[in-house]
Amino acid sequence: METAEQVLIIEDAEQRRHDFSTILQFMGYQTVAIGAVYWEDAVSAFPPETFSALFLGDFLQAESSLQGMLSRVQSWCGGVPVVRISEALPSNLPIALARQIIARVDWPCSKPQLLSSLHYGQVYREQWRQAHQTGYNQQVQLFRGLVGKSERIRKVRAAMAQVADRDVNVLITGESGTGKEVVARNLHEHSYRRSAPFVPVNCGAIPTDLLESELFGHEKGAFTGAVTSRKGRFELAQGGTLFLDEIGDMPLHMQVKLLRVLQERTFERVGGTEQVEVDVRIIAATHKNLEGMIAEGSFREDLYYRLNVFPIEMPSLKERPEDIPLMINELTHNMEKQGRGSIRLSSAAILSLCRHDWPGNVREMANLLERLAIMYPYGVIGVQDLPDSFCHLDLISQEDDGVADLFPDSIQPAGNATSEDLAVLPVGGLNLKEYLTRLEKSLIQQALSDCNSVVARAADKLQIRRTTLVEKMRKYGLQRYEETIKT
Repeated sequence: METAEQVLIIEDAEQRRHDFSTILQFMGYQTVAIGAVYWEDAVSAFPPETFSALFLGDFLQAESSLQGMLSRVQSWCGGVPVVRISEALPSNLPIALARQIIARVDWPCSKPQLLSSLHYGQVYREQWRQAHQTGYNQQVQLFRGLVGKSERIRKVRAAMAQVADRDVNVLITGESGTGKEVVARNLHEHSYRRSAPFVPVNCGAIPTDLLESELFGHEKGAFTGAVTSRKGRFELAQGGTLFLDEIGDMPLHMQVKLLRVLQERTFERVGGTEQVEVDVRIIAATHKNLEGMIAEGSFREDLYYRLNVFPIEMPSLKERPEDIPLMINELTHNMEKQGRGSIRLSSAAILSLCRHDWPGNVREMANLLERLAIMYPYGVIGVQDLPDSFCHLDLISQEDDGVADLFPDSIQPAGNATSEDLAVLPVGGLNLKEYLTRLEKSLIQQALSDCNSVVARAADKLQIRRTTLVEKMRKYGLQRYEETIKT
Protein backbone atom coordinates (compact mmCIF):
# COMPACT_ATOMS: atom_id res chain seq x y z
CA MET A 1 0.00 0.00 0.00
CA GLU A 2 1.45 3.32 -1.08
CA THR A 3 -0.37 5.35 1.55
CA ALA A 4 0.45 5.73 5.24
CA GLU A 5 -0.05 2.67 7.42
CA GLN A 6 -3.31 3.42 9.22
CA VAL A 7 -6.50 5.47 9.14
CA LEU A 8 -8.08 6.45 12.47
CA ILE A 9 -11.88 6.54 12.76
CA ILE A 10 -13.50 8.22 15.80
CA GLU A 11 -17.24 7.56 15.69
CA ASP A 12 -19.70 6.75 18.48
CA ALA A 13 -22.37 5.25 16.18
CA GLU A 14 -21.26 1.61 16.18
CA GLN A 15 -22.86 0.55 12.89
CA ARG A 16 -21.53 3.53 10.96
CA ARG A 17 -18.11 3.04 12.52
CA HIS A 18 -18.11 -0.58 11.33
CA ASP A 19 -19.37 0.28 7.83
CA PHE A 20 -16.89 3.13 7.38
CA SER A 21 -14.01 0.93 8.52
CA THR A 22 -15.07 -1.80 6.07
CA ILE A 23 -15.14 0.65 3.16
CA LEU A 24 -11.65 1.95 3.90
CA GLN A 25 -10.28 -1.58 4.36
CA PHE A 26 -11.72 -2.52 0.98
CA MET A 27 -9.87 0.47 -0.51
CA GLY A 28 -6.61 -0.93 0.86
CA TYR A 29 -6.25 0.98 4.13
CA GLN A 30 -5.76 -0.45 7.60
CA THR A 31 -8.07 1.09 10.17
CA VAL A 32 -8.31 1.76 13.88
CA ALA A 33 -11.99 2.44 14.68
CA ILE A 34 -12.96 3.59 18.17
CA GLY A 35 -15.51 5.66 20.07
CA ALA A 36 -14.87 9.24 21.18
CA VAL A 37 -14.26 8.40 24.85
CA TYR A 38 -11.46 5.86 24.47
CA TRP A 39 -9.68 6.98 21.31
CA GLU A 40 -6.63 8.37 23.16
CA ASP A 41 -6.06 5.01 24.86
CA ALA A 42 -6.46 3.21 21.53
CA VAL A 43 -3.84 5.31 19.70
CA SER A 44 -1.30 5.37 22.53
CA ALA A 45 0.36 2.26 21.09
CA PHE A 46 1.02 3.98 17.74
CA PRO A 47 3.34 6.85 16.83
CA PRO A 48 1.17 9.81 15.63
CA GLU A 49 2.82 9.77 12.19
CA THR A 50 1.38 6.26 11.68
CA PHE A 51 -2.01 7.67 10.69
CA SER A 52 -2.61 9.10 7.22
CA ALA A 53 -5.96 10.63 8.24
CA LEU A 54 -8.47 10.88 11.06
CA PHE A 55 -12.15 10.54 10.15
CA LEU A 56 -14.20 12.28 12.84
CA GLY A 57 -17.87 11.37 13.19
CA ASP A 58 -20.59 11.93 15.81
CA PHE A 59 -20.15 12.14 19.58
CA LEU A 60 -23.00 10.74 21.66
CA GLN A 61 -21.60 12.07 24.93
CA ALA A 62 -22.84 15.57 25.71
CA GLU A 63 -19.51 16.62 27.18
CA SER A 64 -17.65 15.89 23.93
CA SER A 65 -17.78 19.08 21.85
CA LEU A 66 -16.14 19.42 18.43
CA GLN A 67 -13.84 22.18 19.69
CA GLY A 68 -12.78 20.10 22.68
CA MET A 69 -12.18 17.05 20.51
CA LEU A 70 -10.07 19.02 18.01
CA SER A 71 -8.04 20.52 20.84
CA ARG A 72 -7.24 17.02 22.10
CA VAL A 73 -6.38 15.85 18.59
CA GLN A 74 -4.08 18.84 18.05
CA SER A 75 -2.37 18.23 21.38
CA TRP A 76 -1.81 14.63 20.34
CA CYS A 77 -0.51 15.52 16.84
CA GLY A 78 -1.08 18.59 14.68
CA GLY A 79 0.19 16.71 11.61
CA VAL A 80 -2.76 14.30 11.35
CA PRO A 81 -5.35 15.66 8.85
CA VAL A 82 -8.94 15.51 10.09
CA VAL A 83 -11.89 14.67 7.82
CA ARG A 84 -15.32 15.43 9.28
CA ILE A 85 -18.05 12.87 8.61
CA SER A 86 -21.46 14.27 7.73
CA GLU A 87 -21.65 17.41 9.86
CA ALA A 88 -20.81 20.92 8.64
CA LEU A 89 -18.33 23.01 10.62
CA PRO A 90 -19.61 25.62 13.09
CA SER A 91 -18.78 29.17 12.03
CA ASN A 92 -17.30 30.08 15.43
CA LEU A 93 -14.60 27.38 15.38
CA PRO A 94 -11.15 28.92 16.01
CA ILE A 95 -9.03 29.14 12.86
CA ALA A 96 -6.12 27.34 14.54
CA LEU A 97 -8.39 24.30 15.04
CA ALA A 98 -10.39 24.58 11.81
CA ARG A 99 -7.20 24.44 9.70
CA GLN A 100 -6.62 20.83 10.70
CA ILE A 101 -10.01 19.83 9.22
CA ILE A 102 -9.04 19.41 5.59
CA ALA A 103 -12.29 17.99 4.16
CA ARG A 104 -15.84 16.83 4.89
CA VAL A 105 -17.55 13.68 3.57
CA ASP A 106 -21.22 12.82 3.47
CA TRP A 107 -22.76 9.66 4.83
CA PRO A 108 -23.30 7.45 2.92
CA CYS A 109 -20.11 8.55 1.17
CA SER A 110 -18.94 8.06 -2.41
CA LYS A 111 -15.57 6.66 -3.42
CA PRO A 112 -14.52 9.86 -5.29
CA GLN A 113 -15.31 11.86 -2.15
CA LEU A 114 -13.16 9.55 -0.02
CA LEU A 115 -10.29 9.54 -2.52
CA SER A 116 -10.39 13.32 -2.73
CA SER A 117 -10.28 13.76 1.04
CA LEU A 118 -7.45 11.22 1.40
CA HIS A 119 -5.48 13.07 -1.27
CA TYR A 120 -5.92 16.38 0.57
CA GLY A 121 -4.75 14.54 3.68
CA GLN A 122 -1.54 13.55 1.90
CA VAL A 123 -0.94 17.17 0.90
CA TYR A 124 -1.55 18.37 4.47
CA ARG A 125 0.81 15.76 5.96
CA GLU A 126 3.52 16.62 3.45
CA GLN A 127 3.28 20.36 4.16
CA TRP A 128 3.22 19.78 7.91
CA ARG A 129 6.28 17.55 7.73
CA GLN A 130 8.20 20.07 5.59
CA ALA A 131 7.27 22.89 7.96
CA HIS A 132 8.61 20.99 10.96
CA GLN A 133 11.72 19.77 9.19
CA THR A 134 12.68 23.34 8.25
CA GLY A 135 11.62 24.84 11.55
CA TYR A 136 9.07 27.04 9.78
CA ASN A 137 6.53 27.95 12.46
CA GLN A 138 3.64 29.18 10.33
CA GLN A 139 0.45 27.12 10.48
CA VAL A 140 0.10 24.58 7.67
CA GLN A 141 -2.26 25.88 5.00
CA LEU A 142 -4.20 23.61 2.67
CA PHE A 143 -5.07 25.28 -0.62
CA ARG A 144 -8.37 24.09 -2.07
CA GLY A 145 -8.58 23.13 -5.72
CA LEU A 146 -4.81 22.71 -6.18
CA VAL A 147 -4.83 18.97 -6.72
CA GLY A 148 -1.67 17.04 -7.46
CA LYS A 149 1.48 15.44 -6.10
CA SER A 150 3.92 16.50 -8.85
CA GLU A 151 6.99 18.55 -8.08
CA ARG A 152 5.66 21.50 -10.09
CA ILE A 153 2.42 21.81 -8.13
CA ARG A 154 4.27 21.30 -4.84
CA LYS A 155 6.41 24.31 -5.68
CA VAL A 156 3.28 26.36 -6.39
CA ARG A 157 1.78 25.43 -3.01
CA ALA A 158 5.07 26.23 -1.26
CA ALA A 159 5.23 29.65 -2.92
CA MET A 160 1.62 30.36 -1.96
CA ALA A 161 2.30 29.44 1.66
CA GLN A 162 5.16 31.95 1.71
CA VAL A 163 3.18 34.89 0.31
CA ALA A 164 -0.44 34.27 1.36
CA ASP A 165 -0.31 36.46 4.47
CA ARG A 166 2.16 39.02 3.04
CA ASP A 167 0.52 42.22 1.81
CA VAL A 168 2.44 42.36 -1.48
CA ASN A 169 1.35 42.30 -5.10
CA VAL A 170 1.42 38.91 -6.82
CA LEU A 171 1.66 38.14 -10.54
CA ILE A 172 0.36 34.71 -11.59
CA THR A 173 1.43 33.47 -15.02
CA GLY A 174 0.55 30.36 -16.96
CA GLU A 175 -1.50 29.05 -19.85
CA SER A 176 -5.25 29.58 -20.00
CA GLY A 177 -7.19 27.09 -17.91
CA THR A 178 -4.39 26.21 -15.49
CA GLY A 179 -6.19 27.59 -12.44
CA LYS A 180 -4.76 31.07 -11.97
CA GLU A 181 -7.98 32.36 -10.39
CA VAL A 182 -8.00 29.37 -8.02
CA VAL A 183 -4.56 30.49 -6.80
CA ALA A 184 -5.73 34.09 -6.42
CA ARG A 185 -8.80 33.12 -4.38
CA ASN A 186 -6.71 30.87 -2.14
CA LEU A 187 -4.22 33.67 -1.52
CA HIS A 188 -7.09 35.95 -0.50
CA GLU A 189 -8.73 33.35 1.74
CA HIS A 190 -5.46 32.72 3.58
CA SER A 191 -4.60 36.39 4.08
CA TYR A 192 -5.63 38.76 6.85
CA ARG A 193 -7.94 40.36 4.24
CA ARG A 194 -10.11 37.23 4.06
CA SER A 195 -13.11 38.92 5.73
CA ALA A 196 -13.14 41.69 3.09
CA PRO A 197 -14.27 41.26 -0.55
CA PHE A 198 -12.43 39.40 -3.31
CA VAL A 199 -13.28 41.26 -6.52
CA PRO A 200 -12.24 39.76 -9.90
CA VAL A 201 -11.95 41.83 -13.08
CA ASN A 202 -11.25 40.34 -16.50
CA CYS A 203 -9.35 43.13 -18.23
CA GLY A 204 -9.75 41.47 -21.63
CA ALA A 205 -13.53 41.06 -21.40
CA ILE A 206 -14.43 44.73 -20.74
CA PRO A 207 -14.50 47.18 -23.70
CA THR A 208 -11.63 49.66 -23.65
CA ASP A 209 -13.88 52.71 -23.28
CA LEU A 210 -15.64 51.18 -20.27
CA LEU A 211 -12.62 49.75 -18.43
CA GLU A 212 -11.76 53.00 -16.62
CA SER A 213 -15.32 53.33 -15.32
CA GLU A 214 -15.34 49.67 -14.26
CA LEU A 215 -12.13 50.04 -12.27
CA PHE A 216 -12.54 53.52 -10.78
CA GLY A 217 -16.29 54.19 -10.97
CA HIS A 218 -17.93 57.36 -12.29
CA GLU A 219 -19.91 60.37 -11.16
CA LYS A 220 -23.43 61.21 -12.29
CA GLY A 221 -23.36 62.82 -15.72
CA ALA A 222 -19.74 61.88 -16.45
CA PHE A 223 -20.81 60.48 -19.83
CA THR A 224 -23.97 59.62 -21.73
CA GLY A 225 -25.90 57.03 -19.76
CA ALA A 226 -24.29 57.83 -16.40
CA VAL A 227 -27.58 58.65 -14.69
CA THR A 228 -26.21 57.92 -11.19
CA SER A 229 -22.86 57.80 -9.46
CA ARG A 230 -21.31 54.35 -9.35
CA LYS A 231 -18.48 52.78 -7.41
CA GLY A 232 -15.73 51.00 -9.33
CA ARG A 233 -14.04 47.70 -8.61
CA PHE A 234 -11.30 49.36 -6.56
CA GLU A 235 -13.85 50.79 -4.13
CA LEU A 236 -15.84 47.54 -4.06
CA ALA A 237 -12.66 45.69 -3.06
CA GLN A 238 -11.81 48.15 -0.27
CA GLY A 239 -9.87 46.34 2.45
CA GLY A 240 -9.77 43.16 0.38
CA THR A 241 -8.23 41.84 -2.82
CA LEU A 242 -8.62 43.04 -6.41
CA PHE A 243 -7.87 40.30 -8.95
CA LEU A 244 -6.87 41.72 -12.34
CA ASP A 245 -7.20 38.76 -14.70
CA GLU A 246 -5.63 38.94 -18.16
CA ILE A 247 -3.66 42.05 -17.23
CA GLY A 248 -1.77 41.71 -20.52
CA ASP A 249 -4.93 42.79 -22.38
CA MET A 250 -5.12 46.14 -20.58
CA PRO A 251 -4.56 49.07 -23.00
CA LEU A 252 -1.55 51.34 -22.49
CA HIS A 253 -3.48 54.42 -21.39
CA MET A 254 -5.12 52.38 -18.61
CA GLN A 255 -1.76 50.93 -17.59
CA VAL A 256 -0.61 54.48 -16.83
CA LYS A 257 -3.63 55.13 -14.60
CA LEU A 258 -3.29 51.78 -12.84
CA LEU A 259 0.37 52.49 -12.14
CA ARG A 260 -0.53 55.82 -10.51
CA VAL A 261 -3.10 54.12 -8.25
CA LEU A 262 -0.53 51.51 -7.20
CA GLN A 263 1.96 54.27 -6.37
CA GLU A 264 -0.31 56.85 -4.74
CA ARG A 265 -3.07 54.59 -3.34
CA THR A 266 -5.59 57.21 -4.48
CA PHE A 267 -7.66 57.78 -7.62
CA GLU A 268 -10.47 59.92 -9.02
CA ARG A 269 -13.74 58.60 -10.36
CA VAL A 270 -14.50 59.30 -14.01
CA GLY A 271 -15.97 62.82 -14.15
CA GLY A 272 -14.99 63.56 -10.54
CA THR A 273 -12.36 65.67 -8.82
CA GLU A 274 -12.35 64.21 -5.32
CA GLN A 275 -9.43 61.96 -4.39
CA VAL A 276 -10.59 58.53 -3.19
CA GLU A 277 -8.17 56.63 -0.95
CA VAL A 278 -8.02 52.90 -1.50
CA ASP A 279 -6.57 50.00 0.49
CA VAL A 280 -6.52 46.84 -1.63
CA ARG A 281 -4.12 44.06 -2.42
CA ILE A 282 -3.50 43.55 -6.14
CA ILE A 283 -3.20 40.07 -7.60
CA ALA A 284 -2.75 40.02 -11.37
CA ALA A 285 -2.72 37.14 -13.83
CA THR A 286 -1.95 36.65 -17.50
CA HIS A 287 -1.25 33.93 -20.05
CA LYS A 288 0.86 36.33 -22.12
CA ASN A 289 4.62 36.89 -22.05
CA LEU A 290 4.75 40.33 -20.44
CA GLU A 291 8.53 40.63 -20.84
CA GLY A 292 8.09 40.12 -24.59
CA MET A 293 5.31 42.70 -24.60
CA ILE A 294 7.62 45.16 -22.84
CA ALA A 295 10.20 44.69 -25.59
CA GLU A 296 7.47 45.33 -28.19
CA GLY A 297 6.29 48.44 -26.34
CA SER A 298 2.78 47.13 -25.61
CA PHE A 299 3.22 46.80 -21.84
CA ARG A 300 4.82 49.28 -19.43
CA GLU A 301 7.99 48.09 -17.76
CA ASP A 302 7.41 50.15 -14.61
CA LEU A 303 3.92 48.63 -14.18
CA TYR A 304 5.37 45.14 -14.69
CA TYR A 305 7.79 45.60 -11.80
CA ARG A 306 5.01 47.01 -9.61
CA LEU A 307 2.87 43.92 -10.21
CA ASN A 308 5.61 41.31 -10.29
CA VAL A 309 6.72 41.65 -6.66
CA PHE A 310 6.11 37.94 -6.08
CA PRO A 311 5.72 35.78 -9.23
CA ILE A 312 3.89 32.43 -9.27
CA GLU A 313 3.98 30.32 -12.44
CA MET A 314 1.19 27.78 -12.93
CA PRO A 315 2.32 24.62 -14.77
CA SER A 316 0.25 23.24 -17.62
CA LEU A 317 -1.33 19.79 -17.37
CA LYS A 318 1.03 18.35 -19.98
CA GLU A 319 3.93 19.25 -17.66
CA ARG A 320 2.44 17.17 -14.82
CA PRO A 321 0.69 14.11 -16.32
CA GLU A 322 1.04 12.19 -13.03
CA ASP A 323 -1.56 14.58 -11.56
CA ILE A 324 -4.18 13.83 -14.21
CA PRO A 325 -5.87 10.86 -12.39
CA LEU A 326 -6.18 13.04 -9.28
CA MET A 327 -7.63 15.91 -11.32
CA ILE A 328 -10.16 13.54 -12.92
CA ASN A 329 -11.21 12.34 -9.47
CA GLU A 330 -11.51 15.90 -8.12
CA LEU A 331 -13.57 17.17 -11.05
CA THR A 332 -15.82 14.09 -10.96
CA HIS A 333 -16.41 14.64 -7.24
CA ASN A 334 -17.31 18.29 -7.91
CA MET A 335 -19.83 17.20 -10.55
CA GLU A 336 -21.43 14.79 -8.10
CA LYS A 337 -21.55 17.42 -5.36
CA GLN A 338 -23.28 19.89 -7.69
CA GLY A 339 -25.80 17.29 -8.91
CA ARG A 340 -24.51 17.29 -12.50
CA GLY A 341 -24.07 13.53 -12.78
CA SER A 342 -21.08 11.25 -12.45
CA ILE A 343 -18.94 8.82 -14.46
CA ARG A 344 -16.17 6.30 -13.88
CA LEU A 345 -13.19 5.89 -16.22
CA SER A 346 -11.50 2.62 -17.10
CA SER A 347 -7.75 2.25 -16.71
CA ALA A 348 -7.33 2.44 -20.49
CA ALA A 349 -9.28 5.70 -20.63
CA ILE A 350 -7.25 7.24 -17.80
CA LEU A 351 -3.94 6.25 -19.36
CA SER A 352 -5.10 7.65 -22.70
CA LEU A 353 -5.96 10.98 -21.04
CA CYS A 354 -2.54 10.99 -19.36
CA ARG A 355 -1.00 11.12 -22.83
CA HIS A 356 -3.18 14.00 -24.08
CA ASP A 357 -1.50 17.40 -24.48
CA TRP A 358 -4.41 19.32 -22.85
CA PRO A 359 -4.04 22.67 -24.66
CA GLY A 360 -7.03 23.92 -22.63
CA ASN A 361 -5.62 22.47 -19.39
CA VAL A 362 -7.99 21.95 -16.44
CA ARG A 363 -10.83 23.82 -18.16
CA GLU A 364 -10.61 21.44 -21.13
CA MET A 365 -10.65 18.42 -18.80
CA ALA A 366 -13.70 19.72 -16.92
CA ASN A 367 -15.55 20.24 -20.22
CA LEU A 368 -14.66 16.72 -21.37
CA LEU A 369 -15.89 15.09 -18.17
CA GLU A 370 -19.16 17.05 -18.27
CA ARG A 371 -19.70 15.98 -21.88
CA LEU A 372 -19.05 12.34 -20.99
CA ALA A 373 -21.41 12.58 -18.01
CA ILE A 374 -24.17 13.75 -20.37
CA MET A 375 -23.45 11.06 -22.97
CA TYR A 376 -22.90 8.17 -20.53
CA PRO A 377 -24.63 9.13 -17.24
CA TYR A 378 -23.21 7.14 -14.31
CA GLY A 379 -21.49 4.82 -16.77
CA VAL A 380 -17.97 3.40 -16.98
CA ILE A 381 -16.06 5.16 -19.76
CA GLY A 382 -13.71 3.03 -21.83
CA VAL A 383 -11.10 4.32 -24.23
CA GLN A 384 -13.48 3.56 -27.10
CA ASP A 385 -15.97 6.05 -25.60
CA LEU A 386 -13.54 8.96 -25.63
CA PRO A 387 -13.67 11.52 -28.47
CA ASP A 388 -11.14 10.69 -31.20
CA SER A 389 -8.85 13.57 -30.25
CA PHE A 390 -8.41 12.07 -26.75
CA CYS A 391 -7.50 8.53 -27.89
CA HIS A 392 -3.75 8.01 -27.60
CA LEU A 393 -3.32 4.27 -27.06
CA ASP A 394 -2.29 3.09 -30.50
CA LEU A 395 1.40 3.32 -29.51
CA ILE A 396 1.18 1.24 -26.33
CA SER A 397 4.12 -1.18 -26.15
CA GLN A 398 3.93 -4.82 -25.10
CA GLU A 399 6.70 -4.09 -22.58
CA ASP A 400 4.43 -2.30 -20.12
CA ASP A 401 4.80 -5.00 -17.46
CA GLY A 402 1.31 -6.41 -18.05
CA VAL A 403 -0.57 -3.11 -17.94
CA ALA A 404 -1.34 -3.43 -21.66
CA ASP A 405 -3.45 -6.51 -20.82
CA LEU A 406 -6.07 -4.11 -19.48
CA PHE A 407 -6.56 -2.60 -22.92
CA PRO A 408 -9.04 -3.89 -25.55
CA ASP A 409 -7.72 -6.65 -27.83
CA SER A 410 -8.35 -4.40 -30.83
CA ILE A 411 -5.59 -2.02 -29.70
CA GLN A 412 -2.30 -3.05 -31.29
CA PRO A 413 1.10 -1.41 -30.84
CA ALA A 414 2.33 0.54 -33.83
CA GLY A 415 5.34 -0.94 -35.53
CA ASN A 416 7.34 2.28 -35.45
CA ALA A 417 6.59 3.16 -31.81
CA THR A 418 9.53 3.79 -29.52
CA SER A 419 9.74 4.02 -25.75
CA GLU A 420 10.17 7.77 -26.08
CA ASP A 421 6.69 8.02 -27.67
CA LEU A 422 4.83 6.58 -24.70
CA ALA A 423 4.62 9.57 -22.38
CA VAL A 424 5.95 13.00 -21.51
CA LEU A 425 8.17 12.79 -18.44
CA PRO A 426 7.24 15.49 -15.86
CA VAL A 427 9.93 17.88 -14.72
CA GLY A 428 10.15 16.29 -11.27
CA GLY A 429 10.22 12.78 -12.72
CA LEU A 430 8.19 9.78 -11.54
CA ASN A 431 8.55 6.04 -10.96
CA LEU A 432 6.53 4.83 -13.93
CA LYS A 433 6.34 1.19 -12.83
CA GLU A 434 5.06 2.07 -9.37
CA TYR A 435 2.63 4.63 -10.78
CA LEU A 436 1.09 2.20 -13.29
CA THR A 437 1.01 -0.60 -10.72
CA ARG A 438 -0.92 1.54 -8.22
CA LEU A 439 -3.33 2.65 -10.93
CA GLU A 440 -3.92 -0.90 -12.14
CA LYS A 441 -4.56 -2.28 -8.65
CA SER A 442 -6.95 0.54 -7.78
CA LEU A 443 -9.02 0.07 -10.94
CA ILE A 444 -9.17 -3.72 -10.50
CA GLN A 445 -10.54 -3.18 -6.97
CA GLN A 446 -13.05 -0.67 -8.37
CA ALA A 447 -14.22 -3.12 -11.06
CA LEU A 448 -14.61 -5.93 -8.52
CA SER A 449 -16.58 -3.60 -6.26
CA ASP A 450 -18.88 -2.52 -9.09
CA CYS A 451 -19.53 -6.17 -10.03
CA ASN A 452 -20.12 -7.44 -6.46
CA SER A 453 -16.87 -9.42 -6.60
CA VAL A 454 -17.98 -11.49 -9.63
CA VAL A 455 -14.64 -12.01 -11.36
CA ALA A 456 -16.04 -12.82 -14.80
CA ARG A 457 -18.12 -9.63 -14.88
CA ALA A 458 -15.19 -7.56 -13.61
CA ALA A 459 -13.00 -9.01 -16.38
CA ASP A 460 -15.60 -8.00 -18.96
CA LYS A 461 -15.71 -4.48 -17.54
CA LEU A 462 -11.91 -4.23 -17.73
CA GLN A 463 -11.97 -5.82 -21.22
CA ILE A 464 -9.49 -8.55 -20.33
CA ARG A 465 -9.70 -12.34 -20.04
CA ARG A 466 -10.91 -13.82 -16.76
CA THR A 467 -7.67 -15.80 -16.34
CA THR A 468 -5.66 -12.60 -16.81
CA LEU A 469 -7.67 -10.88 -14.09
CA VAL A 470 -7.25 -13.84 -11.70
CA GLU A 471 -3.48 -13.68 -12.18
CA LYS A 472 -3.46 -9.96 -11.46
CA MET A 473 -5.59 -10.51 -8.34
CA ARG A 474 -3.03 -13.01 -7.08
CA LYS A 475 -0.21 -10.61 -7.94
CA TYR A 476 -1.78 -7.86 -5.81
CA GLY A 477 -3.00 -10.10 -2.98
CA LEU A 478 -6.68 -9.87 -3.95
CA GLN A 479 -7.42 -13.63 -3.83
CA ARG A 480 -10.25 -13.05 -1.38
CA TYR A 481 -12.45 -11.94 -4.26
CA GLU A 482 -11.94 -15.22 -6.07
CA GLU A 483 -12.60 -17.13 -2.87
CA THR A 484 -15.88 -15.23 -2.47
CA ILE A 485 -17.05 -16.51 -5.84
CA LYS A 486 -16.12 -20.14 -5.17
CA THR A 487 -17.91 -20.40 -1.80
